[in-house]
Amino acid sequence: MGDLDHSDGTVRVSDEQAGANPSEPNQAEPSQAGPNQAGHWVFGYGSLMWRPGFDHVDRQPALLRDHRRAFCIYSVHHRGTPERPGLVLGLAPGGCVRGVAYRVADEIWPEVYAYLLEREQPTETYLEAHVEVVLGRGGRVTATAFLSDYHHPQWAGALSLERQAELIAGAKGLSGRNIDYLRDLVAHLHESDTRDRDMDDLLARVEALEAATATAS
Repeated sequence: MGDLDHSDGTVRVSDEQAGANPSEPNQAEPSQAGPNQAGHWVFGYGSLMWRPGFDHVDRQPALLRDHRRAFCIYSVHHRGTPERPGLVLGLAPGGCVRGVAYRVADEIWPEVYAYLLEREQPTETYLEAHVEVVLGRGGRVTATAFLSDYHHPQWAGALSLERQAELIAGAKGLSGRNIDYLRDLVAHLHESDTRDRDMDDLLARVEALEAATATAS
């Protein structure tokens, strides 16, 4: 699959890289485009990979460079509440990440675009951007993606796996339990033969915490 063969998921970076100033050039410029732009590709790195929720004419594995998948966004809507926040995926600076690119037909782009804004931006936690991704069947395209806003109050930053597990265990929001979101991610990564040891470890930690809580009660 061309360039994609050189990545096996989220590339590990050093603690120094993970803690780099996120306002530096690793973050793509926010998109100023509206729903009428031609060539509509959408890049997903979280639940959009297995549950896009919109019609598309093409779906390919894709690679995004200079960003890595991480549970780095406090969730107060879909997987948590303001009183008991959970965590959802965002893109932290550095490394690269495998996801999925969808091509959307021009005639339905306005409704798909509106759906994406409603789904991804309930609390305006992300920045809409145009990013270059490498497609699994070859070639590069510019895709709409939702990147982490490092200056938003819900940006959690570089949390330890232990702290991530503490936040995810027991959290739930309008879209369900936080652990189910993590399970869906890990299952999809396994199905697509994408290895991410941190996500496997995180799921094991959360399951252990929830089991311990159930036993104690």
